[in-house]
Amino acid sequence: MASSFGSSYSGLKCRDGIFYAGSNTHDLKKWPAQSIPIGHQGRRKCRVGVSVVRSQGADVAELQASSSGPLLVPRQRYCEATHMTIRRKTRTVNIGGVTIGSEHPIRVQTMTTTDTCDVQATVEQVMRIADKGADLVRITVQGKREADACFDIKNTLVQKGYSIPLVADIHFAPSVALRVAECFDKIRINPGNFADRRAKFETLEYTEDDYQKELEHIENVFSPLVEKCKKYGRAMRIGTNHGSLSDRIMSYYGDSPRGMVESAFEFARICRKMDYHNFLFSMKASNPVVMVQAYRLLVAEMNVVGWDYPLHLGVTEAGEGEDGRMKSAIGIGALLQDGLGDTIRVSLTEEPEYEIDPCTRLAKLGMEASRLQRGVEPFEEKHRHYFDFQRRTGELPSQKEGEEVDYRGVLHRDGSVLMSVTLQQLKNPELLYKSLATKLIVGMPFKDLATVDTILLRELPPVEDKSARLAIKRLIDVSIGVLTPLSEQLTKPLPNAMVLVTLDEFSSGTRLAITLRGDEPYEELAILKNSDAIMLLLDLPRTDKKVSRVHASRRLFEYLQENQLNFPVIHHLQYPSGTERDDLVISAGSEAGALLVDGLGDGIFLEAPDHDFEFLRTTAFGMLQGCRMRNTKTEYVSCPSCGRTLFDLQEISAEIREKTSHLPGVSIAIMGCIVNGPGEMADADFGYVGGAPGKIDLYVGKTVVKRAIAMEQATDALIQLIKDHGRWVDPPKEEE
Repeated sequence: MASSFGSSYSGLKCRDGIFYAGSNTHDLKKWPAQSIPIGHQGRRKCRVGVSVVRSQGADVAELQASSSGPLLVPRQRYCEATHMTIRRKTRTVNIGGVTIGSEHPIRVQTMTTTDTCDVQATVEQVMRIADKGADLVRITVQGKREADACFDIKNTLVQKGYSIPLVADIHFAPSVALRVAECFDKIRINPGNFADRRAKFETLEYTEDDYQKELEHIENVFSPLVEKCKKYGRAMRIGTNHGSLSDRIMSYYGDSPRGMVESAFEFARICRKMDYHNFLFSMKASNPVVMVQAYRLLVAEMNVVGWDYPLHLGVTEAGEGEDGRMKSAIGIGALLQDGLGDTIRVSLTEEPEYEIDPCTRLAKLGMEASRLQRGVEPFEEKHRHYFDFQRRTGELPSQKEGEEVDYRGVLHRDGSVLMSVTLQQLKNPELLYKSLATKLIVGMPFKDLATVDTILLRELPPVEDKSARLAIKRLIDVSIGVLTPLSEQLTKPLPNAMVLVTLDEFSSGTRLAITLRGDEPYEELAILKNSDAIMLLLDLPRTDKKVSRVHASRRLFEYLQENQLNFPVIHHLQYPSGTERDDLVISAGSEAGALLVDGLGDGIFLEAPDHDFEFLRTTAFGMLQGCRMRNTKTEYVSCPSCGRTLFDLQEISAEIREKTSHLPGVSIAIMGCIVNGPGEMADADFGYVGGAPGKIDLYVGKTVVKRAIAMEQATDALIQLIKDHGRWVDPPKEEE
């Protein structure tokens, strides 16, 4: 019993002889007392009797919902409703007159990149940020000199008529936090390094007494700041970062969303013990999938213990350009679609004022979704995994006897990209092949790493147009799928094409793709049970303002899984003329990304008449990579810069990208400093990190391998390091 229970409930936590787990209490069963290894690494043991309940098809243990004990094991409610967007109810937190919480607009913020000791430069940057519409500004405060400068910064801004609240970003420096709390409106502390030493990624073992002493140490270090915040009316953000958890937390909970939540809860319990409630939480990670899971788990745990603190949302080290915006849209947008989030930051390796526009677009999206309460009719959800990533993988096409072409390549196992092609594009086949990202050999197309998997021809060329039809045949010959509407195939038959039909048009046939909305009545969806469709295209018209794509899609996936229908599902997003580039990126990331981070979906199909083919293709592939599905280019974990940054992050980032962007499957972290520890690069294979002014440290994973390299030689040294580890390939040569 003990071994099987331990393997089934490896997330159970115990304190004082009590296990803590989910909150539902129906169908109660009692387990006999056992000595069960618990915690992520099995480092502590308890002897207890355990109550087990059956909740929505999953066994979870249920005991006390106590804010003084370790966290509870899901399955718990993490949002107000899973079938529609309802904003989560929170208390109001006051930050220098700016109110944050569910009764107020979603606030936007960013962070300065200037040297905090340079008062004039910092003041000027804060003014630019405020003029762009930010509600809050965060400033790094790493030492006493910076804390002293904060008084001048605040006073100068007030003299210039700027009352925007200022937030102090604190790491490793409790005494600095106490000083700056006298002038700034809010203190952001990182629970991974405020009282604990810098993580060395060592596995530690604790007795119950040892662990309790660690918690007492945290309280002794942290409580003076709580007292000062109460005295001066300051707010606080308890902001966990995935990459900077302490060794103590990682030894017990692992480098995981659960560890992130418990790290924050330790500090929140102290605040509550001291009757201080003017604080909010954040759970940031550079991986949008981990970030979404951590926030959901945080809210689920708060629901169990009856807490209602607001949330600050962000994907840390998101990068720059469309990639940075897409990563942020996936993580932040997924949570906003569930009504979670009260203030947001889009962290970009760009000037801070440039973050405000995508922030504002996301905030508008979240506010509109909750105002309209977009969704579908209620449905029972039993199969989606809220707190861990488990991908529902559609059954890929197989080859059938007698078929002339190989259909196995029309979809990709790691996520597919579909594109719409016009008759005009068929007039220049070689240019079309290049735009599909094929590899050309003597003018003939062959599939490459980021080649479009299937094209949609809404209009077929006439049967007598031999040139256009030959261009299509050459694509089919290399397993690029060709999809065309039923009406076109009936009037201008194309050999070996796949036919796109609606549910109404479906009767029978092979190599059919079915397009649907996701919110059809179940009696209409029942036709899928008699289909062997090659794929489903999930296409909810954007003109429908009350139905939510995210919730309609969840409903469809629930139906498919409940009925064991394994069709691949492609998220088909069509945008009208006039859609701005950033709106498309943020909308696509928020809607399709919100589903892909839950493992729901097998590909992306973007259409927008105003945007060029290359942009749509790279955006689709970028979304798949951002959701940790299909890797087609180098992955960068790039910090947004702050006052601690030891080099020109934007310039160096551009230089490194220019020389390494052709290495799919390789992840490179570019970090201005190492304040949050090498754990910030948890997702990266190699790290380029500011170690001292003008000096760079290089990492492999979390281990520093070269120190104090002169910046002029550092990029070449990074490339050599990648070569030494067998991860380098030379850039492809352009065909003459």
